Amino acid sequence: MNGELRLCSAEAAALADPARVGGKGRQLGVLRQRGLPVPDFFVIPAAWSRRAGGAQGGLPDALLAMLHSELAARGWLQTPLAVRSSASCEDAAVASFAGVFVSRLNVCGTSALTAAVAEVWASLGTPTAAAYRERLGLADEAAMAVVVMPLLPAVASGIAFTCDPISGREDRIVVHANWGLGETLVGGESEGDEYVFSEDTSDVWRLLECRPGRKTVHAQPAAGGGTERLPVPGAQAQAPVLACEQAEALAALLRDAALACDFVAPFHDLEWVWDGGQFWLTQARPVTRRPYYTYAGLRGQPPIWTRGNTCEVMPEPLQAMDWNFSRRGCNDLLEQGWRLAGAPLLPGVQRAGLFGGRLYLEAAIMQWEAWDGVGLLPERFNALMGGHQPVIATTPPGWRQRLQRLGRTFNYLRRAPALGRRGDAEVVAALALARAPRSVTLPSDNKALAALLHNTLRPARESIGLFFLQGSGGGSLSLLLDTLERHFPGEGAAVGAALLAGGEPSVTAQQAYALLALAQVARKRHVQGHPWPVGKNGDWQPWLSDPEFAPELAAFLDRYGHRGHYETYLRSPRWSEAPELLLEQLPALAEVDAGALHRRQQAAAAAAWQRIRRELPVWARPLIRAQVKAATRDSNRREAARSALIALLAAGRRLWLQIGERLVAEGALAAADEIFHLFPSELERYAEGHLTSGGLRARVAERQARFAQWQAMVPEEWFRPDCGDVARDSEAAGAGRYAPAGMDRAGEASPGGVWRGVATGTGIVRGRVRRLRHPSEGAMLQPGEILVAPSTDPGWTPLFLKAAGLVVETGGYLSHAAIVAREFALPAVINLPGILDALGDGDEVEVDGLRGEVRRC
Repeated sequence: MNGELRLCSAEAAALADPARVGGKGRQLGVLRQRGLPVPDFFVIPAAWSRRAGGAQGGLPDALLAMLHSELAARGWLQTPLAVRSSASCEDAAVASFAGVFVSRLNVCGTSALTAAVAEVWASLGTPTAAAYRERLGLADEAAMAVVVMPLLPAVASGIAFTCDPISGREDRIVVHANWGLGETLVGGESEGDEYVFSEDTSDVWRLLECRPGRKTVHAQPAAGGGTERLPVPGAQAQAPVLACEQAEALAALLRDAALACDFVAPFHDLEWVWDGGQFWLTQARPVTRRPYYTYAGLRGQPPIWTRGNTCEVMPEPLQAMDWNFSRRGCNDLLEQGWRLAGAPLLPGVQRAGLFGGRLYLEAAIMQWEAWDGVGLLPERFNALMGGHQPVIATTPPGWRQRLQRLGRTFNYLRRAPALGRRGDAEVVAALALARAPRSVTLPSDNKALAALLHNTLRPARESIGLFFLQGSGGGSLSLLLDTLERHFPGEGAAVGAALLAGGEPSVTAQQAYALLALAQVARKRHVQGHPWPVGKNGDWQPWLSDPEFAPELAAFLDRYGHRGHYETYLRSPRWSEAPELLLEQLPALAEVDAGALHRRQQAAAAAAWQRIRRELPVWARPLIRAQVKAATRDSNRREAARSALIALLAAGRRLWLQIGERLVAEGALAAADEIFHLFPSELERYAEGHLTSGGLRARVAERQARFAQWQAMVPEEWFRPDCGDVARDSEAAGAGRYAPAGMDRAGEASPGGVWRGVATGTGIVRGRVRRLRHPSEGAMLQPGEILVAPSTDPGWTPLFLKAAGLVVETGGYLSHAAIVAREFALPAVINLPGILDALGDGDEVEVDGLRGEVRRC
C-alpha cells in the first residue's frame, strides 16, 4: 500500500510532514518525542480524506480493515477513544482553526470510530471552515488527518496560554480549568477558574492570582458513547479546581511544553487533563497574532528590533542556555537606572528578542523609556547605543512633563551612589565566586542536584547593583559629550575621547597592562634561550612548566582567567581553560612599548586640557573636570560589572559542563557541551524525574539542527515587523543585511573613498589594514597595522595593544571598543557596517579618530 496511506504512530508523527499528519498530529508527536506526557495515539493520514472524497461515500474498505486491526493490536477495541481533527492547515503559526473542525469524545469500537472519522472529515467542508480559509487566503484543497487516542478519565481539564493572549505579555501563563472534560470550556458553557502565573527571578512560575469562575456544568462520558452535561455539585462548584501547589506544577509543565515546541517563541495554546494522578497534554498550537505589548505612547508605531549594540558582544547565534540568560538579563540590566529615577516603566515589557538565532534589542521601547523618563532624545540614545536604526516619533513635552523629568534626574543623582556602592560590593563577591575551586562534587541525589542548579543561578539573577553598573553607565558620559558639543560643535566626541585617555584604568585596561607585563616575562625567557612555539598550534607545554614563567601565568589567570573570546557565550572556553588563546599573543605583545602607550595617552589628555584652558571661560572648566571624573568612574564601573557578570557565567559554565559529563555517562547526552542547548529548567525537570533522557536527546537534536541553520544566515542590522504581529518568523529575520536608507553603506565606496562612522578614539593615524573576523586570528596582526574587525569584546583587547588604529563595524559610545580605545588614546572609528568586506588586507587607510572618518589612501 502507498506509504502515505499507512496509519502513522505517535513516534512517526513527530517526524512526519504536517501535510500528512496535520498540525495537531505533528505537534502531539513532537511533545511526546521531547518527553512531555502525551497519551499514545495514531494518526489516520490526510491522504485518506482526499481518497474518500471527504465523507461522502463513507470510509474505504481498506481503511476500515486497517483501523480494526490497529485497535485490536493496541487492545483498544473496547477502550473509549478521543477522535480529533488534524487538518493540514490546522494549529499552525498563522492559523489555528480553533473550534472550526469537529472532534468526538468517548468513541467505543470500530463502528463508532468509523462514524466519528466521517464526521471529522465532513467538518473540513463546512461553510465556517471554508470562510476561515478564505479569510486567511489558504488553499481550498486542504486535507484532514485524524488523531485517535484513548480518552483520559478527566477529573479536571482545561486550556492554557503560555503568554497573556489579551495583552501579549510574555511573563504570564494563563490557565482555565473546569471539572470533567474540557468541552464545556471550549463551548462556553462554563467559565471555569482562571489562574494567572508570573515568572519570578528564579525562573519559577508562581501563582499570581486565582479568579473563581462559573462551574455549574461539566462534561462526562455518556454510557452509550459521546458525552453528557451534568450539573456540578454545589460544594464542588464553589471549590477551586486546582490547589496552589498543583496549579504551579501544571504551570511548570506548560512552560516546559512551550520550550520543547519552540524555545525562541514559547507562546502556545495548550489543552490539558488531570486524571487524578498526573497531568496530560492533549493539544498544542502556537498563539497566532500575539498582540504587541508596549507603552501607550508607542501605539501605532511598529517595534524596532536592532543588533546595533548586541552584535558587539554576541555576534553569532545563541544556544538555549545563552538565550535563557540574555532574555532576562537584558531587562534586568536596562531597567535598574529607570527604576532608580522613578520612571514609569511598563511591567513585563520585553526588550530582548531572538531572530535568526541572533540577539536583538527593541529600540523603540528603549528610546521611549529614555525620552519619557528623563527627556533623552531618541537620536542621542541611538548614538550611545550604536547602530543605524531609526528613531521613534515624539511630541514636545509640556511644562509638567519637563518638571517630572527634572525630578527623575534628581532622584537618579540622589539614589545612584548607594546602588553604585552595592554594585561595587557585588563585583568583589562575583569575582570571589569565579576563583572558587574549578570543580565541585555533584550530589548523587537528583533533588539536591536540582537545588544546586537553582542556587548557582541565583547570584546572577539577584545582583541588582551589578545590573545597575553594567546597564546604566552612560548617563555621565552623555552629559560630558553634551557639554563638550556645546563648546566644540562637531568635535565633542573627539575632545571627550582625549580627556578620558590616560585616566584611572578600567579593569579591562588593567588586564591589558598585566598581559603586557606577562609578555615581558616571556620575552626575558625567550632571550635566555626558550624558543617561541611555531605556528598557530605551536606547543606551549614547556612554557606551562617553566619555573619562572608558569607562576606569573598562574597569577594572571587567577585574576583574569574567567575572561575569554566572546565570553558572553556560555559555550566559549575561558582563558583558564584554554591558556593557549593568550599565549599565542605573547611574541607580538613582547615587542609592544608600554611606555610609549602611556606617553600617547598622557599627550592626548594634556592637549585636550590645554585647548580647554585656551578656549573656554574659567567658570566652565570645573564642570568639565567633574564630568570627566564621573564619566571615567562610570565607564570603569561598567567594565568592572561586565567582568563580574562574566565571572558568574564562568562559574555556571564549570558546573554545567560537570553536569553535562554526568548526563553523558547516563546516556542522556552524546557530549558534555550539548548541555548548552538546554535550559536550566529542563535540567531541573530531568533531575527531578519529570523529563526522560530520550526527551533531552530529542530537544538537543532539534536545536543543533536549528543552530546550524542560524549559523548559515546573514542577519539584518535592524528591522521593523508589523505592529500587530510580533510573532514574526524568527528565521525570516535573518534573510539579508540591511543598508540604512539615506546613509552611505560602508560596504560601498563613498565619494572620495571616505567612510563616516562614530569617532571614539583620539588622533589620526595611517597604516595598513589587517582584517580579523575573530580574536583567535590575532597572531596575524602585526604592530603598527590598522585592526579592522566586525565587533569587539574584552577578548580582543590584547590586539588593541598592537594596533596603530581601530575600525569596527558595530558599536556606539558605550561599546567596549569605544571605552577601551578612549583609554588607550587609540585612533578609532566604529559603527561602519560592511567595512570589513570593503577593505582588503594591506590596503593603506587613514583612521581619523577626531572626525570619525576612514579614508583610503
